[in-house]
Amino acid sequence: MLLVAGAALGLIAGLLTGGSLHNLLSRRLRWPVVVIAAFLVKELEFRSPLGTSPAGPAVFVISLLVLIAWTIWHRDELPGIWLVAAGMSMNAVVVLANAGHMPVVQAAAYLGPPQLRQQGTWAEYALMGPDTRLGWLGDWVMFPGLLGRLFPQAYSPGDIVSLAGLTIVLFLATRARRVAETRGATTTLCRRRPGARV
Repeated sequence: MLLVAGAALGLIAGLLTGGSLHNLLSRRLRWPVVVIAAFLVKELEFRSPLGTSPAGPAVFVISLLVLIAWTIWHRDELPGIWLVAAGMSMNAVVVLANAGHMPVVQAAAYLGPPQLRQQGTWAEYALMGPDTRLGWLGDWVMFPGLLGRLFPQAYSPGDIVSLAGLTIVLFLATRARRVAETRGATTTLCRRRPGARV
């Protein structure tokens, strides 16, 4: 929900400052189904029996690494996406340090499913404790007031970085391509298609 709001904010800001949907739609995204599948895996793990499966943490880590690889792959096509990759990489570091689980601050336990409070772990999440590693990279950011009611869960610093990155990506994607950016995309295309002429 938070990422959707960030994407909408970037898109609206871009359109209101002279950008266009045509510029956005002209961006060539490769294998977008990969992104959809990775997010679906996360939702399925949280809302299905996969949440209690021993394979759950590994599946979550793989989906996260796939998303990071996809964003890096599109660094020439989507300016600013390196910031999204950086945020997800921060999440990957803390998840890998905690056996495939994202640590959640105890104060936010009531915002999650009852299984998380009762068992201490559920799906890709685990409540923070004495053995938590790199807790400062876990889910501990909670918004106050109205924002807290709109986005009622804890977020990690990596989530916030990814949010800022996605907002910037959508904003810049509505702008006309710069010459250097066009050359970079053309070079990538030529490497993938030997013999293509520019």
